[in-house]
Amino acid sequence: MNFQADGETILIVCTGNSCRSIMAEAMINQLAAGRLSAFSAGSAPTGVVHPDAIRCLQRHGYDVQLPRSKSWDEFRGTAFDYLVTVCDGAAGEVCPVICTETKRLHWSIPDPAQAQGSAQELDCVFDGALRLLEGHIESFLRVS
Repeated sequence: MNFQADGETILIVCTGNSCRSIMAEAMINQLAAGRLSAFSAGSAPTGVVHPDAIRCLQRHGYDVQLPRSKSWDEFRGTAFDYLVTVCDGAAGEVCPVICTETKRLHWSIPDPAQAQGSAQELDCVFDGALRLLEGHIESFLRVS
């Protein structure tokens, strides 16, 4: 995959690439203000971005472009400065797209896509995942 990135690059990986990694990509791209370019992918992408993830980002003032659930295979051969896994399943997988020089991080974020309940209850679950991601991202940006 060919892409242009200013500054350092980060690949956010989750198994399905439908919620957490999509949210982290949008959040990092906004919070890093050009210092870092974030991309997301999944080892077994669902092919669909969860609509509650989009609504959650918008509710909290994050700019949501046109996110797409995609495979990490699209990034094969691409060198990233950082690889962040946001689900425990992806953390244990061997990522075929990353070279050995990549700095790896794991942020264990419960999967909001698995939640059941009313719209209000789902909002709370997605908001919780967003707050956890914000904490990790803000810490990461302070030290990177």
